Amino acid sequence: MKGDKKVDLQALKDIANKLRIDSIVATNASKSGHPTSCASMAEIMSVLFFHTMKYKISAPRDASADRFILSKGHAAPILYAAWAEAGLFPVEDLKNLRKLDSDLEGHPTPRLNFVDVGTGSLGQGLAVAAGMAYVGKYFDQAPYRVYCLVGDGEAAEGSVWEALHFAGHYKLDNLVVIFDVNRLGQSEPTSLQHQMDVYDARVKSFGLHSLVVDGHDVSELVKAFDEAASVSGKPTAIIAKTYKGRGFPNIEDQDNWHGKALGGDGEKIIKHLQSLIKNQTITLKPAPPVSAAPQVHIADVTLSSPPAYKKGELVATRLAYGTGLKKIADTNLRVIALDGDTKNSTFSDKLRAAYPERYIECFIAEQTLVGVATGAACRDRAVVFASTFAAFFTRTFDQIRMGAISQSNINLVGSHCGVSIGEDGPSQMGLEDIALFRAVPTATVFYPSDAVSTERSVELAANTRGICYIRTSRPNTAIIYDNDTVFKVGEAKIVRESAKDSILLIGSGVTLHEALAAADQLQQQGINARVLDPFTVKPLDEAAVRAHAHAVGGRVLVVEDHYQAGGLGEAVLSALALERSVVVQHLYVKEVPRSGPPQALLDKYGISSKNIVLAAGKLLAV
Repeated sequence: MKGDKKVDLQALKDIANKLRIDSIVATNASKSGHPTSCASMAEIMSVLFFHTMKYKISAPRDASADRFILSKGHAAPILYAAWAEAGLFPVEDLKNLRKLDSDLEGHPTPRLNFVDVGTGSLGQGLAVAAGMAYVGKYFDQAPYRVYCLVGDGEAAEGSVWEALHFAGHYKLDNLVVIFDVNRLGQSEPTSLQHQMDVYDARVKSFGLHSLVVDGHDVSELVKAFDEAASVSGKPTAIIAKTYKGRGFPNIEDQDNWHGKALGGDGEKIIKHLQSLIKNQTITLKPAPPVSAAPQVHIADVTLSSPPAYKKGELVATRLAYGTGLKKIADTNLRVIALDGDTKNSTFSDKLRAAYPERYIECFIAEQTLVGVATGAACRDRAVVFASTFAAFFTRTFDQIRMGAISQSNINLVGSHCGVSIGEDGPSQMGLEDIALFRAVPTATVFYPSDAVSTERSVELAANTRGICYIRTSRPNTAIIYDNDTVFKVGEAKIVRESAKDSILLIGSGVTLHEALAAADQLQQQGINARVLDPFTVKPLDEAAVRAHAHAVGGRVLVVEDHYQAGGLGEAVLSALALERSVVVQHLYVKEVPRSGPPQALLDKYGISSKNIVLAAGKLLAV
């Protein structure tokens, strides 16, 4: 800051009240929003944006700049107001809040050039911030800092404490989490209300340097943020005691004002706030970044060597994932891997063994795994692959959903899919994962069926924008592709065909191999079957499915190691919905399975080669 300290502190107080006024004006214009939630954090935002953070108005997402994540995304109006008052865009534009043709949405999204990730599904911002901080400290080794503002209401989410554990464990001293403890939730007071000592004890137990402050005292906040910058070896938590609706007479600290524009009360409150402002002109400006972050190149990622397998050799696709991951890490220093303590099952440990500094262990905290991955990928700082069992991604669906809203480029790899994992039983079997990822609008879903296609899936995913999901299997399966086979997203492969084919079999992963075995058995009965490998379930090669369905006379049988809803079968059915001359039979896991040997489970749940043969015979009789 410039000038003497007293004047600067008054300027910060004035800016805080300007931000309150801006929040009222914006929410009144839209007749909706959360002005009271904004008011509790006004001084925090003033000090952060006009004293503490180092950033460029000309380049809000500059790689060298400090990062700010508003985890309590419903307070978006005050975030927009801070950037407007800093000079990024006209303050008058705040009146466009929540309009259909405005990017100033109800919650922050990266449609805005000053927002890194979408927030608003509460409890997620801190894991993203931790991922950013990890990259800053260990990969970029740059002095930029990461600030994350968390609401006390969302602090009831377990994902917040998972992320605190991660941050403390990895000594992320470039991370500052600010708890806006304004006492009131949406429908009633929070469970802890203003028990600041409890917040303090809990945060310290996770290994953070903790500072309890009056969140409306700019002097205390300035000192706290300055102290945080000098702390080494641990993150800092600033636990700010605040009041919802601060500065709003007759509304401050009152229940039943969450998520409501102030309406007619707003004009009177604005006049009151204006009376508190000593200086109408903002003279404080953000300081620029300290130094440049390194330039990185994350495009055109390639395998260091092509697949090297023999036809018929038995290799699990999960193992080939690890091989492919290590190969792309050979050629690009920004390829990193994350896992949730399953690295010796997903085989992400192949990258860890070769490049331990580029591996991040997230332990058994899958929501943090995906959140940290999202943060690590922000501002295009890394090519990120995160793996665990396919079943466990279901608990991270909200993080994945928000990743799509955030325009995130992360690669998620789920192993141990379906009943084919065998004796571990249904709690470990991913049987809903294809449905999950097909429902995500920005997702590409790879389902490779041998080691060659798996390595190429890794290479393609590294170069594909959006969320990529690679589904890998536990059993060893035969190599069916030549090592030089070219794969493309959305392009299916025909792995068996003849001019006399009378049925089309479609399978992926283990069921493709069951389909090939069934084709051999059908041939012994005088029936020729064509076999299609979709390679990507999303986008599905619908043109190929339709063309080959008609080529065989309109009989199609889909078999998958997945439940019925949302899987490969429904993707094929959608592609063929308007084809009147095509009949589709769908084999899938019809009930919650049980433990047993893999092949016995494939038989029991109707997706093995013998079941395919029986179903094909009935379908051809239709």
